[in-house]
Amino acid sequence: MWFPRLPSDRVLRARPVEGPFALSLRVGAAETLYCLNTTAERAGLHRGMLLADARSFCPGLLTRPAQPDLDARFLASLRRWAGRYCPWVGGDGTDGLVLDVTGSAHLWGGEAGMLADMQARLARARVSCRLGIGATRGAAWAQAHFGGTEAELLTLPVAALRLPAETVTGLQRLGLGCIGDLAAAARAPLARRFGPGLLARLDQALGYLPEPITPEAEPPHFATRMTLPEPIGLVADVMAAAERLLGPLCAKLQAQEMGARRLCLTLRRVDQASQQVELRLAAPMREPARILPLFQRGVDEVEAGFGIDQIRLEAVQVEPLPLQQIGHATTQSSPDRLNDLITRIGTRIGLENIQRFLPADSHIPERSFLIAPAAFSQPGQGWGCPRPRPLRLFPPEPIEATGTQPPGQFRWRRMALATARAIGPERIAPEWWMQEDSWRSGVRDYWRIDTRQGRRLWLFHTPQSPGWFVQGEFA
Repeated sequence: MWFPRLPSDRVLRARPVEGPFALSLRVGAAETLYCLNTTAERAGLHRGMLLADARSFCPGLLTRPAQPDLDARFLASLRRWAGRYCPWVGGDGTDGLVLDVTGSAHLWGGEAGMLADMQARLARARVSCRLGIGATRGAAWAQAHFGGTEAELLTLPVAALRLPAETVTGLQRLGLGCIGDLAAAARAPLARRFGPGLLARLDQALGYLPEPITPEAEPPHFATRMTLPEPIGLVADVMAAAERLLGPLCAKLQAQEMGARRLCLTLRRVDQASQQVELRLAAPMREPARILPLFQRGVDEVEAGFGIDQIRLEAVQVEPLPLQQIGHATTQSSPDRLNDLITRIGTRIGLENIQRFLPADSHIPERSFLIAPAAFSQPGQGWGCPRPRPLRLFPPEPIEATGTQPPGQFRWRRMALATARAIGPERIAPEWWMQEDSWRSGVRDYWRIDTRQGRRLWLFHTPQSPGWFVQGEFA
């Protein structure tokens, strides 16, 4: 199976477009055409063409950015779909599949009936596909890409042997334009000039050298299920069933060195209605003793109705969690306890609402930190600032003072304050590459002020437009 327009078909299946259409991909500093539909190809466009040139040839061209990662996922879904024809399905580059239909073609009335069924289903799904079938993998690939039948294999060009472009050019310069000419030529000079890979491809296509198909393994599915002989409705019974499901699920996670980030507990009632308890974790986990208590709040809110007869537990989202060397102590580490606390609070207010401060690469006080969800970020290594910064930072608040030295007495927030000690100044210049309105006045001279009333403030003076402001308070 060869899908010549797989990326564009994926996009057009969701949003059909009338007229020429192409996906663009940035290569270096230029935008090039990545994949085109048939209308764009008829207009004279081709892959690798500069997007600017393509628009000059075809002003009505519609484009969208290419997403190769989504194309790979789409090909993986097609690979799973192709498993309905045979169990041995493998990938063939980024736009093809290879199937070993030995022993399964008769289920479709023969090879012709199977190919017709494939074409019909793919056509209904609006996916372009070219099929080839042969006794060898190389022969099937050649038919799919260059047409013809298996009997006409020797008449196909040498490019049908899946050779590099430079090898194809070299063979054509020698007058070996088709596979039959290559098969009749002396093998030793060809091997010396082009290497053993050329003859290996030839022998694979003709059946002299085996080329097995290796199917891609399905990713592990982390889910367990329990069907109960009698319906249950008590919270304690549901938690006991969840505990029994957590054991094998966590064992499977440990075998794959994975940890669950999102778990879904599905409770099916006797009236066929289902309720779900979703648990989002602050960090990858696979310890049943830590996970089970976190389900308590969600299970308490479940309406059992006339009883629950089936329970299913699935790790919807997993992340790598390698095995770690542990010591003789069995106490829970501090990071684990913090993650459990974040998870418990997150079940009430949402994990996104629990945030932490992270350092940012800027000497501007307002830009020296970022705010990120604690469950989806790692603690920073601390700020690389040579001088201390206040614990509380707020927008600058003006005070009445004159001169370049800190005032001996001033009023701030209706409080009369007197300066006991002043440390500074620390001059901070604006970042010229940032458009920050509050810093357009120029540099700032910052001072640490200890007042006699106990307040420890962070003041700054603006020399260009003289004025004093309070921006922070130390603990």
